[in-house]
Amino acid sequence: MYDWVLWFHILSFISWYAVLFYMPRLFVYHAENAENEGFVKVVKVMEMKIYKYIGVPAMWATLLSGFYLAFALGFKGNGWLHAKILFVAVLVAYFFSLGHFRLKFLEDKCTKSGKFFRAYNEVPTILLLIIVAMVIIRPF
Repeated sequence: MYDWVLWFHILSFISWYAVLFYMPRLFVYHAENAENEGFVKVVKVMEMKIYKYIGVPAMWATLLSGFYLAFALGFKGNGWLHAKILFVAVLVAYFFSLGHFRLKFLEDKCTKSGKFFRAYNEVPTILLLIIVAMVIIRPF
């Protein structure tokens, strides 16, 4: 059973990360084309569908399968797992911040620039490097 859950966890993680990488890019386009009504109308629908229909289910699938795997491994003597869970918690907070920005854009009240979202788009990359390192290298 463990191997199947691990397989599902990896696929869920990849799906969730697709959203984590793409949403800030949509926000860049949205912020930089705010005056283009037709474009904004389309991108708002894209942001909602990607976040709500792909991101949220993929996040929950990743977290639930991850909890199963963590409990199956055990927490004692696995400091790397504690660190991974910490960085995943930061990733969840980041994901919810994307939801916050999505709602701000929906109300036409987001004041962040395209440049901000270009930089903000680097956060999941940094977290990905750390999380994968914890799993593969298991430094402690």
